[in-house]
Amino acid sequence: MSHTPVTDRRRGSFLGEVKDAVTPRATLLVLGVLALQLLFIASYVGALHDPKPKDVPFGVVAPGAAAERTADRLERLPGATLDPRTVADEASARRQIENREIDGALVVAPSGRTDTLLVASGGGTALATALERVVAQAERAEGRAVRTVDVAPASTRDFNGLSSFYLVVGWCVGGYLCASILAISTGARPADPRRAAIRLIVMALVAIVGGLGGAVIVGPILGALPGGVVDLWGLGALITFAVGAATLALQGVFGIVGIGLAILLVVIAGNPSAGGAFPLPMLPPFWQAIGPWLPPGAGTWTARSIAYFKGNAETASLLVLWAWAVAGTLITLLAAALRVRRQEAELPTQAD
Repeated sequence: MSHTPVTDRRRGSFLGEVKDAVTPRATLLVLGVLALQLLFIASYVGALHDPKPKDVPFGVVAPGAAAERTADRLERLPGATLDPRTVADEASARRQIENREIDGALVVAPSGRTDTLLVASGGGTALATALERVVAQAERAEGRAVRTVDVAPASTRDFNGLSSFYLVVGWCVGGYLCASILAISTGARPADPRRAAIRLIVMALVAIVGGLGGAVIVGPILGALPGGVVDLWGLGALITFAVGAATLALQGVFGIVGIGLAILLVVIAGNPSAGGAFPLPMLPPFWQAIGPWLPPGAGTWTARSIAYFKGNAETASLLVLWAWAVAGTLITLLAAALRVRRQEAELPTQAD
C-alpha cells in the first residue's frame, strides 16, 4: 500500500517530534527516575519486611552471681536478640533507660517467681512489644513469670509511637520540596553567591514557619506528642533547613539531578532507616548503620528524646543535623561562587 505525500509528511513530523522530545538528557533523567523507583522498593522492603530485634542493649538486675548467670542466659538466646549487661539496681536500670543507654531491663526478684521487665514504649512500641515477647518466653523456660513496667510510655494518642517519625518526615518533605521549587522556578543552579544566599534565607524562613506549624499540630492541636512546643519548634526548623540546604547544595553541584539525589538520601535511604516504624535494633545491619547519620534518623531520635525522655541523649543527633545544615549552606555558596568564576574565565575565550 502506497503512502500519500501528506501521510509521509505527518509521519516524518511525528518522528521528528519524538526525536526532539527524547533527547539524551531526557533519556538519562527517565532512567534516573526508574532507578529511584527500584531503589525505593528495595530500600523499604529490605529494611522493613522482616523486623527482628538483634543485639538490643539490655540491663540485668539480680542479686550476687545470679546477675551474671541471667545475663549469660539471655545472651545465648537464639538470634543474638539481646546484648545484656549487669546493672547495680532497679533505680540505675530505670535511669539508663531514661538516658537511652539501654532499651530495657530485667529485674530478677530475690525471692518469688515473678520478675519485672522494664521497657520504654516511647522509644518505639514495636521494640517494647518485642522485648516483652522475648523475655516472657525466656522466663517461662526457667519456670518464672514476668510483669512489664513501662518506664517511658508512649502517649495514648501516639499510636505505636509513630507520631515522632511522621512529624520528622513532614519536616524533611518540606525541606526538599521548598528547595526543589526554588530550583524549578529560577533554575537549579543560582547565578551567583548573592542569589544563593537569598535562597538560603528563604529556606530559613520556611523552616521557622514549618517548624512551628508542625510542633503546634502534634502538640496543642492533636495532643499526639507530650514534648514542649518550643523544643519541637527548634528541632523542626533545624530539620527543615538542614534538608533544604542539603538539597540546594546538591542542586548547586549537580543541577536538576540534585533533586533526585536529595530524594535518594532523605526518602529512599533516610526514611526506612530512621527507626520510625521499627526502632534501630530491629533493622538489618546496613540500615542500622546509616540511620543515625541521615536527617530522618537523627530527627526521629531527637523528637522521641524531647517527647518521652526529658531531652536526654539528643546531643549527637543534633550535631548530625547541624552538620547537614552547615555543610549544605557552605556548599551552596561555594558552588555559586565557583560557577561565577568559571563564567568569568570563559569570557576572554569567547571574546577571542
